[in-house]
Amino acid sequence: MNPFVDLGEKAQKASKFLALSDAASKNCVLASWSAALRNKTRQILAANQKDLELAKAQGMKETMMDRLLLTQERLDEIANGVEQIIALPDPIGTVDEMWKNEANLNIGKKRVPLGVIGIIYESRPNVTVDAAALTFKSGNAVILRGGKEAFHSNQALVKVLQDASKSAGFPKEVVQFIEDTSHETAREFMKLNEYLDVLIPRGSGKLIQTVVENATVPVIETGVGNCHIYMDKAAEMDMAIDILVNAKTSRPSVCNAAETLLIHEDIAPRFLPEIEKRLAPFATQLRADKQAGQFLENFVPATEADFETEFLDFILAVKVVSNIDEAIAHISRYGTKHSEAIITSDYFAANQFQNEVDAAAVYVNASTRFTDGFEFGFGAEIGISTQKLHARGPMGLRELTTTKYVIFGEGQIR
Repeated sequence: MNPFVDLGEKAQKASKFLALSDAASKNCVLASWSAALRNKTRQILAANQKDLELAKAQGMKETMMDRLLLTQERLDEIANGVEQIIALPDPIGTVDEMWKNEANLNIGKKRVPLGVIGIIYESRPNVTVDAAALTFKSGNAVILRGGKEAFHSNQALVKVLQDASKSAGFPKEVVQFIEDTSHETAREFMKLNEYLDVLIPRGSGKLIQTVVENATVPVIETGVGNCHIYMDKAAEMDMAIDILVNAKTSRPSVCNAAETLLIHEDIAPRFLPEIEKRLAPFATQLRADKQAGQFLENFVPATEADFETEFLDFILAVKVVSNIDEAIAHISRYGTKHSEAIITSDYFAANQFQNEVDAAAVYVNASTRFTDGFEFGFGAEIGISTQKLHARGPMGLRELTTTKYVIFGEGQIR
């Protein structure tokens, strides 16, 4: 017997309660979550400290430790994200369109919850609250399965949310947490078809691939970001370098950070020495092809694997290209359909890049770091979908709903 049947049954019961709850009631619960997160800061940070100490003892890299770290400021941001979700329109019950057919039936397309959502994720405890708040507001119950690295943090956060939900008159099972972090039980969770309506993995490429290969529940793929910055021959140098430095160094451990710089051969001799200087304070290792290496003082010769890798670290692959077509071809071969950017003052080059690059987010003269639900005005995100069904890009409230047809007649028969 699947060990998660009890969780599934409770989640289904909670999802039915949620589906019938109005926006005002849900917003009251979310407000209680936000207040509880602020009031329980000490307990949450103490739990997070346990995770950090264990991670350090096990030799976790600094950039990955940053993903795990909670601070007073980050908890405030998490609570602010919940408050932003309160301010967003509730999609549930809205009718996207309505029309009459030849039989004079009024046919409408109405937004409804997906039902019960399972989420498997790794070492970012902020995902616990983001996911819970978005699924809750969109009328879905959620079962969370976080990574062992953030176990104590996730456990503390879920308890805060469950206690606040219960105090507000909602079933605490609107949010549930799997405490067994073993790979074996994760695979059982992926097969909970009778209770889960959709499964969303959020984390490394290895995690996502494991879920895709093993799940029998429908999956929405998210996350892997081998993102590129292409500096066109018409790029303005200061702007281009500012964008690159932000995209690579502001938070290298996240999926919207840049991993590869493609630079036009006409500007490479002038731009690359300056790029190396600007990245030096961040101790960023440059892995450059032979042509780019001519203009750099310190670099590691790039291999094929470097252009395929999501480093999540202070490492940048660098390649010189002869034209925009070569840049687009490179992205087509190595990209993960997440976020790609061109820096140029040439309108036609910008237009070609946006039309021909196949990715969830395609930027002109801006950092890939903006691919984020908060930045897009969604309050938070459940993840960034790199597939085309059922959603694409940052997934907010609307992406956690589906539709049903509602039909009104006056005695019509066919």
